[in-house]
Amino acid sequence: MNKRRWMLAGLLLAAAPARAETLAQAVNEAYASNPVFAAARARQQGLEELPEQARAGGRLSAAADAAGGYDKFDYGKGGAATVSADLPIWTGGRVSSSVRAAQGDVAAGAEGLRDSEAALLTDVIGAYAELLYDQQAADIAQADIALLDHQVAEANARYKLGQATRTDVAQLEAQRASAVATLADAQATLATTGARYRAIVGRAPGVLAPPPEALAALPASLDQARDRTLGTNPLYRQSQRLAEASSARIDQARSGGAPTVSLGGSYGYDVRATGGDDHAFPRAAAAGVVLHVPILTGGLVASQVRQARADYRAARFDQDAAAREAVRATEAAWAAMIGARAQAEANGSRVTAADLALKGVRAEYGFGLRSTLDILVADESLRAAQLAEARSRSDLLIAQGALLRATGTMDRSVFG
Repeated sequence: MNKRRWMLAGLLLAAAPARAETLAQAVNEAYASNPVFAAARARQQGLEELPEQARAGGRLSAAADAAGGYDKFDYGKGGAATVSADLPIWTGGRVSSSVRAAQGDVAAGAEGLRDSEAALLTDVIGAYAELLYDQQAADIAQADIALLDHQVAEANARYKLGQATRTDVAQLEAQRASAVATLADAQATLATTGARYRAIVGRAPGVLAPPPEALAALPASLDQARDRTLGTNPLYRQSQRLAEASSARIDQARSGGAPTVSLGGSYGYDVRATGGDDHAFPRAAAAGVVLHVPILTGGLVASQVRQARADYRAARFDQDAAAREAVRATEAAWAAMIGARAQAEANGSRVTAADLALKGVRAEYGFGLRSTLDILVADESLRAAQLAEARSRSDLLIAQGALLRATGTMDRSVFG
């Protein structure tokens, strides 16, 4: 942080406690407690069960069945129990293709979760930047009122000595009233942005500390930003994983017409109660190899294959569209960051010049070389310059966050 910005931060945060709330603290609070992100993580955990469910189709399965009731023809009560087992030996690619499709879905979900994390952190940055600006705007308005109070008192003293007119005093009083109205508006806006901050971060905000000049992991050039985007942007990578899952579903659909082979066996037992006596005897026992060969499916398998191929083509088009959108977002964020950085530097110089001008005008006013109107104009110029710098600093932080999200490098590590 340069000397000029330290001076501005000192002016705006003079009333702040010794330990102001930092951006990294806000990020950690939101990451730990935000319900939207917690829901996204829970959904991903559920999605991760899909491969295991797909593998179950190729594993040994067993079941037990039992029934009991009244047998009309044997004039007695009875029951039966059967135990059966089945072990697939060859599934025609059904299991392997289902597993690959499920793994693609899980990988796509993981990229979607990365984007949810990036979206949350981007929201935190936006809420932090807006709240910081509104806090600074309120501080600037309060500093303006304090300065004008001093000027009004000085003008009244000069008026009593005959060195100023009642008009001079009225002008300063009117400017002070305007500053009070500005403060009220700033405080109302501050309450609104504070509510948004609380909804995202999970607790009421304190006085915010100025963020770092630049977040970590920012690309050094636009070309580097584009390269990162096509390698790590989560939405683009998600589209790639969805295309892979869609490709696996072509094989999954085609396997519906393939033969299957399995080992099967069952054992049953019957119990009959007639004339007060119970009789138990085996009902059936069987074991063998089961071969199932689909011969005619009424065109179902062929239609499912055509549908899967069409879905795969659509997924590839979605992948191309995601790549274009990711690069567009990166280029837009880069342009916004460069513009905001230039504005912040220019507005910093503007603050320095406006502050020097106000001090000079006040000194010259003491010697009768400047009018009250000159003081008001210089004061207004300084406050406008301070607000402009605060806004451009907030815009720069937001643009940096947008660039990190577009390039796929937005995570908690960039905040230290």
